[in-house]
Amino acid sequence: MTRRLPSLLNRSSRSYRRRPMVAGTMVGVIALALVGTACSPVEPAGNDGGGETQSAGDQDVFGDPADPAQVKQGGTLTVALSADPDKLDPSLSRSLYSRYVFHTMCEKLYDLGPDAKVVPQLATALPTISADGLSLTIPLKQGVKFADGGTMDSNAVKISIERGLTIAGSGRKSELGPITSIDTPDPNTVVIKLSKPFAPLTAALADRAGMVLSPAAVSKLGANFSNAPVCVGPFKFASRVAQNSIKVVKDPLYYDAAKVHLDAIEYRIITDSSIRSANLKSGDAQIADSLSTQDAPQLQKDSTMTVLQSQSLGYQGLTINVANANGIGKPLKQLDTPIAKDPRVRQALALSIDREALVKSIFNGLNTVACSPVSPKSEFTSDAAQVCPPHDPAKAKQLLADAGVATPYKVSMITSNNPDSLRLAQALQAMVKDGGFELEIKPVEYASLLDQQDRGDFELLQLGWSGRVDPDANIYNFVGSEGSQNVAGYSSPDVDKLLTDARQATDKAQRIKLYGDVVAKLQEDDPLIYMYRQRNLTGVSKKLLGVQTFPDGVIRTAFAGFAK
Repeated sequence: MTRRLPSLLNRSSRSYRRRPMVAGTMVGVIALALVGTACSPVEPAGNDGGGETQSAGDQDVFGDPADPAQVKQGGTLTVALSADPDKLDPSLSRSLYSRYVFHTMCEKLYDLGPDAKVVPQLATALPTISADGLSLTIPLKQGVKFADGGTMDSNAVKISIERGLTIAGSGRKSELGPITSIDTPDPNTVVIKLSKPFAPLTAALADRAGMVLSPAAVSKLGANFSNAPVCVGPFKFASRVAQNSIKVVKDPLYYDAAKVHLDAIEYRIITDSSIRSANLKSGDAQIADSLSTQDAPQLQKDSTMTVLQSQSLGYQGLTINVANANGIGKPLKQLDTPIAKDPRVRQALALSIDREALVKSIFNGLNTVACSPVSPKSEFTSDAAQVCPPHDPAKAKQLLADAGVATPYKVSMITSNNPDSLRLAQALQAMVKDGGFELEIKPVEYASLLDQQDRGDFELLQLGWSGRVDPDANIYNFVGSEGSQNVAGYSSPDVDKLLTDARQATDKAQRIKLYGDVVAKLQEDDPLIYMYRQRNLTGVSKKLLGVQTFPDGVIRTAFAGFAK
């Protein structure tokens, strides 16, 4: 999304007929062992700090940087990608998969390390923040060139950030907060001025909002920047075949080009997880993203493979269309359905979902229960932010009765048309019957799903968010009244005030308390029902060195290389 995670079933077979492979058969209605348990606060996943040791449980395996002495120069890396990225424009992109590609060709002012801490990338240090919190001064690297030969300087940063604030359809506007102006006192210094303190800004600049675009390319292409994106990166954009592949090639102008070993990286769209795994085993691909929890255990036993994994900072959930009748970015209009108008109906749906059973029976225990947008790995987490309401189908039926809704209450859900998403949808369909719901599944291709959610053409949407290190970026965009990705059309003055206060707070303890209060309010209204946190599971051939994945879910391939 940005959204986010899943994709589609049928495009992979069109793209990869050169080797016969058997796609995973579609599982019918899943027989779940539904255990009625009251969920306690979610515990953080284990973290061993990285390394290549295989993990059998929830231990993180981030991978190691490549040893230059063990890597040969050249070659094309093939990545089996589980969905077709959306626009390759940092201001407009809404997909996790575009972030994989951006990692290689669009560096940011800041990045995340394996400990999920913000570190400088195109900046040389973390921002200096004024005493009143209204000014951030960012020093920039010198001698950095864009792929088109232009110089990366403070003016380029200014143009890029202002574009994120103003371009039609921007996914960055609400991430960047109350910026009033951007000053460029010299080519190597940027000063961002705010109308109010905005605590999440530095973290926002560690993702797409902080990517610096070539001013020449922006001027030439405008809203069509994604057709030929130009940034600063180890690689530069080469080509794209819609719904099939994206290719980037080594950029000789990159300031640290000596660390880049590969000639090119090709991302091939293979949406069926079983086919991605088959391509990895056959050697047609050296990396497969978003491994199925059904395939990962077997790949972990394969001596020629490494399975990188980390606990996601995001979530998978169900979004209810409350008031997005006109489409995102347009005035809210309440939908005239019981689930849209009455929070008791949404609460009943939430109580009908047995998160523990989903995690254990559908995902082999590799994913974790989630009832909140605040990651247990976040420094702003708390017991209040991780509390889960119990699975209680009897109470769900009572709430439906109290709301005057006849049962079974029929509700339709759009979901990505791929085997893993459909398995989850079928499990939910069987599960929520006990709570008085009849769930109709409407599978669509991933790109169509993103389009439908933006138009408000859905009743219930199953989709996830890959997550950000600061909770604000996991919440405000999606449930804030002015959130640029509030596809639910949800608006609550109470939630808006809590989120605004958390954005402006400089005291960590205050922010922790406020996010706990936000979660409590969201669980009363349930515009978005959080279900589980996905483990980032990435299959990597041991012929390849230097691939890493951190909690942000981005596969880091820029400095990888083939083993000698």
